Amino acid sequence: MKKKILALTMAVAMVSSLVACGSSSETSEKTEATNEAAEETSTETVQETDNVATQESAENKGTLVMATNAEFPPYEYHDGSDDQIVGIDAEIAAAIAEKLGYTLEIEDIAFDSVIPEVTSGKADFGMAGMTVTEERKKSVNFSDSYATAVQVVIVTEDSDIASIDDLSGKIIGVQSGTTGDLYATDDFGDENVERYNKGMEAVQALSQGKVDAVIIDNEPAKVFVQETAGLKILESAYAEEEYAIAINLDNTEFLNDVNAALAELKADGTIDNIVSKYITTN
Repeated sequence: MKKKILALTMAVAMVSSLVACGSSSETSEKTEATNEAAEETSTETVQETDNVATQESAENKGTLVMATNAEFPPYEYHDGSDDQIVGIDAEIAAAIAEKLGYTLEIEDIAFDSVIPEVTSGKADFGMAGMTVTEERKKSVNFSDSYATAVQVVIVTEDSDIASIDDLSGKIIGVQSGTTGDLYATDDFGDENVERYNKGMEAVQALSQGKVDAVIIDNEPAKVFVQETAGLKILESAYAEEEYAIAINLDNTEFLNDVNAALAELKADGTIDNIVSKYITTN
């Protein structure tokens, strides 16, 4: 009888031990699972907070205003479908703004108002197929160059003007405030230069016989000649120049940021891709 009682006691003890062990193990596993879930939730919360902070930081940089004259294809012009301003300058500016964490707003104004808009602070920068000149550098800083351009001469197909030398004494149409305007005035005298608000207006004046030639950048010149019958471009270039971005003289920090962005966009092929989209080698 004593043996049975002892055996029963031992059996109860073993069962109690097993139940206790099982409860301890399950509790431990539940605790570990709870801790892991808490850690994951904590990590996700931190990541979400970081993402929101990064997004807010980018949004808080605000908008960059670009002043341009959208009458200069393929650098900037109005797209016919929705009148959006597109072109080489517009896309490069958008790429710079994105890289610096801003959104881009483009303001279309007269070409000779672009630099005053930048100097007054109404625009953060100016891009309008703008050439770096010593005179302009008195008013604004210029970024590193992002494009090389050539000034050419447009004449009628039956014109007696065959070279640059033949321009002496002729009436030359230009877009007001452009380097074509500056060069023509220096070379041939103010009395021989007719200024127009838009390059296309100068080309129309040439077709109508109001001027003898037009001096303008090669790329828009090709567009204008293609769209206007009876015109041609002289084979010899009038001048070569570099295009850059105009920035307020006091904003050297922004100038450095823009140059850094330009360097990256050149290195990764972005600028070449944008230019080749609008200018073909054919």
